[in-house]
Amino acid sequence: MGTQLHGEYKVHGGKLVVVDLDVAEGRLANVSVSGDFFLEPDDALGDINAALTGLSADLPAQDLAEAVTAGLDDGVVLFGFSAQAVAIAVRRALAKASSWLDHDWDIIAPTVLPTAVNVALDEVLAEEVGAGRRNPTLRFWDWDEPSVVIGSFQSVRNELDPAGVEKYGINVVRRISGGGAMFMEAGNCITYSLYLPQGLVDGLSFEDSYKFLDSWVMAALESIGVQAFYVPLNDIATDQGKIGGAAQKRFSNGAMLHHVTMSYDIDADKMVQVLRIGKEKLSDKGTRSAKKRVDPLRRQTGLSRTDILARMAGTFTARYNATPSELTAGELAEAARRVEGKFGTQAWLNRIP
Repeated sequence: MGTQLHGEYKVHGGKLVVVDLDVAEGRLANVSVSGDFFLEPDDALGDINAALTGLSADLPAQDLAEAVTAGLDDGVVLFGFSAQAVAIAVRRALAKASSWLDHDWDIIAPTVLPTAVNVALDEVLAEEVGAGRRNPTLRFWDWDEPSVVIGSFQSVRNELDPAGVEKYGINVVRRISGGGAMFMEAGNCITYSLYLPQGLVDGLSFEDSYKFLDSWVMAALESIGVQAFYVPLNDIATDQGKIGGAAQKRFSNGAMLHHVTMSYDIDADKMVQVLRIGKEKLSDKGTRSAKKRVDPLRRQTGLSRTDILARMAGTFTARYNATPSELTAGELAEAARRVEGKFGTQAWLNRIP
């Protein structure tokens, strides 16, 4: 018999799950689950192996997880891992799911571009990754005009105050992902986009995929004294307040966009004149003031925006062996075409008036 297939998955905030297995006639065989987790009673490990043995190697992670759960008695307790974690490790052993280090990562340094071009590049680069023409990539944004980027499903009139938009010369752009509005002046935010194959988050719930894809940035923030955490679904916070939010978009070609904006030095007085931030949105945030919801990283760290960006890029590079990259002339030209035909048009901006 040849070498067994081997898969590993480290639970976010939990333990390592390892699966070794064979595939015989399209089905799982000789399954052995191990790891540094805790399991009570300990003979339930045999039940997990038995539940997986004989299953089709083509099953999705959700079905594998359900099989594991069905194979366990009601009194079994899993500490530091879950049936879902076992399923992900199985999928990785079968090469149907991947880990960070299975990919060659590129990293693009901040490049000042019009906000509409930044938004268009999210669509272009995700498609390029899905088509195999670009490595999975981390790109840091930069811009110089005051802007608001609204979520794909937000209403223009409900999110923006026309008087504030006109007063401050705000450029309004709609992006392709959901989530809330981003108030962006030059140097006031840190924004990055990840373009990746969906196989990297295979088996993860939408909520868990946010935490998983931002584990590197949480480590970077911790290294500069910021203890950040996720508030489901997509807010990033510290004990001093919200510092940012994330959004995602999945593409039919197997690619995925995950992007984050964190406040560095936001003018909260101006922000609340530009954005309509109503009581309902604040109702589950534990605060009456929109200003209190945006706590700048500058105050929490005392570092320059450039220094924080460098720490983030350095952390990502060290963890995932990322290589410096640049936007190609072709990618920029395609983004410009999409600004002209989509992202810069009133039809796209006002598709939800």
